[in-house]
Amino acid sequence: MLKVSCHCGRVSVQTEKRPDFIHECNCTLCQKTGATWGYFGPEQVAIKGHTISYSRTDKPEAGVSIHFCPHCGSTTHFELTDAAIAKFGNTMLGVNMRLADESDLQGVELRYPDGRAWSGEGEFGYVREPRTLGQRTLSDSS
Repeated sequence: MLKVSCHCGRVSVQTEKRPDFIHECNCTLCQKTGATWGYFGPEQVAIKGHTISYSRTDKPEAGVSIHFCPHCGSTTHFELTDAAIAKFGNTMLGVNMRLADESDLQGVELRYPDGRAWSGEGEFGYVREPRTLGQRTLSDSS
């Protein structure tokens, strides 16, 4: 189980497990919200507290509705829009893993999808190699 909350604590998100991996997407929406995403089935997530949502308007069809705390502004999670559910055939929910302590995510792979270049079809390309949270790299030891 993993429990995270916004900065002021008015919104909390609890998951049944840690994410299998985390995406640090470089699309403008993810970059500006400062979020990294762990993915879950909606039945694996409990959300407490009031959020407000935003869906991007710079694309012909928004894929997600980003939720955030109206008091402190912390991005907490996203839900797929009805159009995205129809297109991709799932109801995945994303939880902002930046709200978690990295120590709670040790061993989880952090991936870097190229959301800016993604056409909305097919698989993501990646901008760099993934890393495993909590593992030292060669540059850490110098």
